[in-house]
Amino acid sequence: MKKLAKILVTALVLIFLTTPVIVNAETPYKTYTVDGYGYVMETQTAYTPYSAITKVGETSFITPVDMSLSKSGNLYIADSGAKAILVCNLAGEEVGRIGDGILVAPTGVYVTEDETIYVADKDAGKVFVFNKDGEVIHEYGKPSSPIYGDAMAFKPIKIVANSSGTMYIICEGNMNGIVQLSPVEGGSFLGYFGTNYTSLNPFEILQRMILTDAQRAKLLSNIPSTPTNLAIDDDGLIYTVTQGDDSLSLKKLNIAGNNMLTSDPYYADLPAAVTTGKYNNILVADSDGYIYEYNEEGELLFMLGGRDDGRQRIGLCNKVEAIAVDDNDRVYLLDSDKKQIHVFEPTEFTNLLHESLELYAKGSYTQSKEPLTEVLKMNSLFDYANKAIGRAYYQEENYKEALKYARLSKDFDGYSNAFWEVRNVWIRSNLVKAVGIIILIIILIKIWKMLVKKGKFGNIVSKYEKFKNIKLVDRLKYSKFFMRHPIDGCYAVKREGKNSVLCATIILVLFIIISIIGKYYPGFLLKTVREGRYDLVTDIGKVLVIFFGLIACNYLVVTINDGEGSIKELYCAYAYCLSPYVFIKPICILVGNVLTYNEVFIIQFGNLCITVWVVVLLFLTLKEINNYSVKETIKAIFITAFTVLIMALLISILYVLCSQVIDFVITVVREVVYRIGN
Repeated sequence: MKKLAKILVTALVLIFLTTPVIVNAETPYKTYTVDGYGYVMETQTAYTPYSAITKVGETSFITPVDMSLSKSGNLYIADSGAKAILVCNLAGEEVGRIGDGILVAPTGVYVTEDETIYVADKDAGKVFVFNKDGEVIHEYGKPSSPIYGDAMAFKPIKIVANSSGTMYIICEGNMNGIVQLSPVEGGSFLGYFGTNYTSLNPFEILQRMILTDAQRAKLLSNIPSTPTNLAIDDDGLIYTVTQGDDSLSLKKLNIAGNNMLTSDPYYADLPAAVTTGKYNNILVADSDGYIYEYNEEGELLFMLGGRDDGRQRIGLCNKVEAIAVDDNDRVYLLDSDKKQIHVFEPTEFTNLLHESLELYAKGSYTQSKEPLTEVLKMNSLFDYANKAIGRAYYQEENYKEALKYARLSKDFDGYSNAFWEVRNVWIRSNLVKAVGIIILIIILIKIWKMLVKKGKFGNIVSKYEKFKNIKLVDRLKYSKFFMRHPIDGCYAVKREGKNSVLCATIILVLFIIISIIGKYYPGFLLKTVREGRYDLVTDIGKVLVIFFGLIACNYLVVTINDGEGSIKELYCAYAYCLSPYVFIKPICILVGNVLTYNEVFIIQFGNLCITVWVVVLLFLTLKEINNYSVKETIKAIFITAFTVLIMALLISILYVLCSQVIDFVITVVREVVYRIGN
């Protein structure tokens, strides 16, 4: 038995030693994306930390401030402390060194496809151009053109160049925009490009209109922000990032300098650098170490990375200065504080998404669905993939599937386009049937009227007349008269006993039901709440609190201002004022479910008409029920509004006090239970 035990132990040890152990290193940050409703949510890791370059050969970085990646796969690092451009391959092995004895403090570097190196040297006040052997072939100083500005200094800090050699330069302290230089005639100034603009709110506009010149001079200057960094793609489009411009911190500028991106709420807070990938994707680096990846239209795909927590982990940065992407989709972040370059490798999830982007851009819509399907298998809630596959189906003219995926991804534009096509197909297939049914209904109605006139169906008609004469039905029917003739309607409520509490309550209940349906089922394009999210108690509570609160406040006001209306009359009349909503809103809801974006204005106009109608009815009701003049009615409205504010304040104070008392009681009970237990 002992020998057998020894043999088994030996076998287990050998198995353990020969079996490979897989160690999974946790990524030191989380990756986020945005769903179709605009909410940030966690998703699969998009990029993992791969390695770090801490020096070029045996040369350590001193003050690295910019970086450019050449087509041949070499990194050019502008090290202002070393007063040179350090060149290495992607493994960090030294390839060369450029600018020794020439550069003073290089702050920007850009390498063209033919290995021409452009260097922005702030302290030298020049732009140096080197060939691939490191020899200076051009120098450009301050432009002599008077348009540039005689008093404006030339301190280039970042630079890119297009295929014709035209340079785009960001200069320190120059708020006029990006300096555009032509290589001809020693550097001709072509003008300012992609200028950032400022905006004034109405108060600031009024302030500047009424103040004197001396007073305006004391105000804070409203000057545009200077771009922080820039990049250029293969098509010559310029990308800029600007700190301090929250709404347009990222721009994609065409040849005319116009921004091709719309404002996105998920731009970087402190953008430090920007670059583009081979799939027309845009990558922005935040100075705190966050990476934002967008598609070519500026829609956020991923947000990842973060600031170092002191443990010096690869992938977390302190101060990012530059970003680059190689042909293998690896991302390079230059961290000037840690004096190293972080390298990130895309995951399988990201590779599949990039593959679909490339196929879609080429027009291979059917082929793009395959990687997108794999992406959805990994994360079915990744709305961008649902959106992209829906757009692919739309290009294939498979509109029903396009509609399905557009709804899943909350792609309202895509849904509208697909629904337009689906609706057109339905109309073409059923137009004749629909017209026939309408004609048949009209004929049947005419036959019915003709038979009724001849005395046929007398029993049915008499029962219908009896039903209409039921008191409750008559009161409900009266709401239709009230909404068309509010003055006469108020008189009837006050003098003719049309103030039925039961009828008013039914109208209020119908108002609540229709408002809930209008909130959750208005049509996909008009929906403003998340799918599957319901809060009926709050919805009902808001209506009841607002309605009864306004009645109570209004009754208090009119009572002390010689108003003649009783609380019952106010309740019934105000409920009748909701009739336009009860009668018209259901039609808007039904129509809203069969409209596209091009026709949504119909619903918006209908809602506006309902609102105006109800407001007018409320005004006239307040006036007529209380026998007020117009002036007295307006006064009562303002006093009522003030009373509502005071009541809301009191309720808020009581709520806070009650919450504190409840928390105190709970704390005391817990303490007592704890002490008894010990």
